[in-house]
Amino acid sequence: MRALVQRVIEASVVLPEKVAGEIGRGLLVYLGVKDSDDLSDADYLVAKVFGLRIFEDGHGKMNWTLTQVGGSLLVVSQVTLYGDCRKGHRPSFSSAARPEKANYLYQYFIEGCRRKLPRVETGVFREMMRIQSINDGPVTFLLESSKES
Repeated sequence: MRALVQRVIEASVVLPEKVAGEIGRGLLVYLGVKDSDDLSDADYLVAKVFGLRIFEDGHGKMNWTLTQVGGSLLVVSQVTLYGDCRKGHRPSFSSAARPEKANYLYQYFIEGCRRKLPRVETGVFREMMRIQSINDGPVTFLLESSKES
């Protein structure tokens, strides 16, 4: 699994008729699922996201976690994190998980996050969305599950 994590001042997921999710200060996580991923990959990334010390303390040093600063979390499914652009000009998604498996692991990841933080906002799986965010820093990290090479 891959998680692109952005520290944000605010972020939202907008669908044609409504706002699906929105947060203030916190983390925007784009989550991609690979065909070989399983529950242990999701568990690993949940622990990693909540363990990241990427918020500044009183001395301006990245030293605090999401929960320590009382931040929020917005999780958005992102198949394009497994788009392979090395050959040609059209991305290949052959290593991405099939939609059924990807949605299962996406939902499992969200539930793992909700066990650590009651309010977790989300995008809508397999829907076209407009993501609006104000990146704080900018601070962006690409996390990969323990089985990635």
